[in-house]
Amino acid sequence: MAAEARPAASAPRVVLGVGGGIAAYKACELLRRLTESGHDVHVVPTASALRFVGAPTWEALSGHPVSTEVWDHVSEVPHVRLGQQADLVVVAPATADLLARAAHGLADDLLTNTLLTARCPVLFAPAMHTEMWQHPATTENVATLRRRGAIVLDPAVGRLTGADSGPGRLPDPEEIFAAAVAVLRRGPATPDLAGLRVLITAGGTREPLDPVRYLGNRSSGLQGYALARAAVARGAEVTLIAANVSLPDPAGVKLLRAGTALELRDEVRAAAADADVIVMSAAVADFRPADFAPAKIKKTDEESAPEVRLVQNPHILRELGQTRLREGQTVVGFAAETGDAEHTALDLGRRKLAKYGVDLLVVNEVGVDKVFGRPETEAVILDAHGTETAVAPGPKSALAEEIWDRVAAWRTGFNAL
Repeated sequence: MAAEARPAASAPRVVLGVGGGIAAYKACELLRRLTESGHDVHVVPTASALRFVGAPTWEALSGHPVSTEVWDHVSEVPHVRLGQQADLVVVAPATADLLARAAHGLADDLLTNTLLTARCPVLFAPAMHTEMWQHPATTENVATLRRRGAIVLDPAVGRLTGADSGPGRLPDPEEIFAAAVAVLRRGPATPDLAGLRVLITAGGTREPLDPVRYLGNRSSGLQGYALARAAVARGAEVTLIAANVSLPDPAGVKLLRAGTALELRDEVRAAAADADVIVMSAAVADFRPADFAPAKIKKTDEESAPEVRLVQNPHILRELGQTRLREGQTVVGFAAETGDAEHTALDLGRRKLAKYGVDLLVVNEVGVDKVFGRPETEAVILDAHGTETAVAPGPKSALAEEIWDRVAAWRTGFNAL
């Protein structure tokens, strides 16, 4: 049966599959975000999911009738039509049972039939108890789905049903939505980062001066988080090290925390040996106070202020660029520059690229009202072969996609050698 033609200007068609787990109620928020942002969403729950959230809820939120069986509305052949016409299938929550049925190609209800007929990207957001997620059977099923091109997010870590806590929690619906939008933005393209282990740093380090003060910077972590979301949508296994970031955890990443430059360095060194690609987007403090005051430094009646002696922090990016911890590793750095009386920000970026020994360097011109903390950015991406790619002003998600395009092209050239 040929897929039905549709106008090019029609809304993106999304199938939202809902598995039978307690987290099914959170899919209502995901559905709301999808419909309010202009997507045409058909909800296909399993029979078990309807025991948690009833069909009237899904129908009211989506504007479409809801069914679990291939025998409903047979004249419309829904088990074929839904998969053929979809631009994206999102399954949230994806239970251990549902992942197993999808991996083994079973088709015993409308959702699993839809998964078999879909030729669009498929995104799974698992949710289950920790023991189920870590069971070898689930591990094998997830690996099978990823090998076939499906994007399977790692679950979040946190409180589960009852008193249990650990990996297995459904990622925040807002973050699943962000992942879905990123996948839709790429369209039917094959996940070009599939199989790669990616390490990303984000945010800005803070160097304590006393118990209440620190030396820091304006970095918000927005660019690093955009890079993480984009990498997940392109199939990568992502570890994100966040330094003093107040943002929702991106769906599908392993999240680590760091405060100071030394703490960040320790986390990076521990994770870098297993990474195929490292992207150092965090703003790492160049200096730290030589001495930490154990009590708050007090004002005095004198007009003079205390002197603060600084020492240099280790240069993490240069260490990674000059000493690769894994064969074939790709290292990407960021250079936040202001320029000076004799050089532009790009001039200084070119010098850093050669000095640090990295493969790619993203040069941002920064300032009080530029880049830091803002959703828009612009940059020039330099590579060690002399190619310079200017990225026009736009959302940080667009720059993230361009960076991964350049990384993919760089690694294709490297692997061809």
